[in-house]
Amino acid sequence: MSDRKKIQLPLTPEDVESLKAGDRVLLSGPLFVGRDQAHKRLVDLVEEGGELPFDIEGETIYFAGPSPAKPGQVIGSCGPTTSYRMDPYSPTLIALGLRGMIGKGARGEAVVDAMKEHGAVYFTAVGGAAALIARTVISMEVVAYEDLGPEALRRLEVADFPAIVAQDAHGGNQYDEGLKEYARS
Repeated sequence: MSDRKKIQLPLTPEDVESLKAGDRVLLSGPLFVGRDQAHKRLVDLVEEGGELPFDIEGETIYFAGPSPAKPGQVIGSCGPTTSYRMDPYSPTLIALGLRGMIGKGARGEAVVDAMKEHGAVYFTAVGGAAALIARTVISMEVVAYEDLGPEALRRLEVADFPAIVAQDAHGGNQYDEGLKEYARS
């Protein structure tokens, strides 16, 4: 894993600027976990003039709904969910200072435009590796929306969470590159 860039969270504008589609990274520090229902509540709160339950500036949100922890574990399996379900909410959160997102699958045009305008990056995590990803979680706490169960908004502390820059703040898109490579073969 020596070919991976080590990135300390929260992300700085310089971190985002330095990352390019295809970069392999190890993320360490705090990140938030939430899926579409938590995202909807966050955006509804903003639209109603309310204050978010955490300071979003520089933060990263992982699109996942972890399973319950077994005895002796911090968290259960914690694999990425399909990111397009967060597309209606991500541009608003990016405009408020969200700098990183982690999930699987390509993002829509409005999200990519917001990433380029405000300086954000989208990482992909390997689907099917949920149990391995869970091993990178040092601690976990529910931040908001506990009634959503596994989809509650949580704050995780991670060490060497493996990810790949899928779409960068410059418009680079690893999904496009993969399609071009596939077409050439």
